[in-house]
Amino acid sequence: MKQILVISGKGGTGKTVVTSSLAALAKKKVMVDCDVDAADLHILLNPTIQERTIFKSGYSAKLDPDICIQCGKCINACRFSAIHRSNDTANANMGETISIDPVGCEGCGLCALVCPVKAISMEENISGEWYVSETRFGPMVHARLGIAEENSGKLVSQVRQKATEIAEEKECDWVIIDGSPGIGCPVIASLSGIDLAVVVTEPTVSGLHDADRVIQVAKHFHVPTVMVLNKCDLNNDVAQKIVEYCESNAIQIIGKIPFDETVVKALIEKKTIVEYGESDTKKTIEEIWQAIQKVVLKEVCHEKGQQ
Repeated sequence: MKQILVISGKGGTGKTVVTSSLAALAKKKVMVDCDVDAADLHILLNPTIQERTIFKSGYSAKLDPDICIQCGKCINACRFSAIHRSNDTANANMGETISIDPVGCEGCGLCALVCPVKAISMEENISGEWYVSETRFGPMVHARLGIAEENSGKLVSQVRQKATEIAEEKECDWVIIDGSPGIGCPVIASLSGIDLAVVVTEPTVSGLHDADRVIQVAKHFHVPTVMVLNKCDLNNDVAQKIVEYCESNAIQIIGKIPFDETVVKALIEKKTIVEYGESDTKKTIEEIWQAIQKVVLKEVCHEKGQQ
């Protein structure tokens, strides 16, 4: 079983379009969407959820008003201004009460520590959900992280672990992963144990700059990297700079995809470009998939030679 990760240094490069097309072409595979902050692979693959699991991460302070003695020590201790006094408009006899802002709370636990009557407890957050689904191309594992929730890297690790278990159980040959844009925690969690990283970029200044950043991260973790240049005819000058960059950094460009309105039409119908019909882009994607298999096979042979 080999794991292929499709990533990009920035959003909007066409990463998910490429990933979904690979999912359509690969045989005996599991699909994974590791872009848990803004997942969109499900839009094209239309999964039917089979299993749903709550994701818990981090803690928030909870105040028991029946125990609280209104001493205010927690207010003085909080460095995030998440605890304050307020008037209880529902009950005029209550006067001022202490309340905790769940959005402002950072879960440090200091308020619970200083409370003399133990009126504050730390409770684990429900931060999102992750799913095991079935698609027209096979099993898929994906997730949804709550708004402004943390530990996306932890959620990515859980999603990938489940996908690996499914792939081993079903004896799949491939795990096709749609990664997050950027170089943050979810990307780092996605790169662990990967056999090949496919960087999708576009011929813009920011596209080249951000692609370089994510390539350096992949190199740090010793992950073999190839590149796909999407919308390659958008800016010929920058496209040439990207080609020169890849040559000087020994990175293989396995495909150049021109701007194609067919892709837009396929997306509108929630289809992969491979399913939509014959086009130059479809042929290019098929060549990219063939190149990926050759690179992975070459890496396997190289590892065996070193052993």
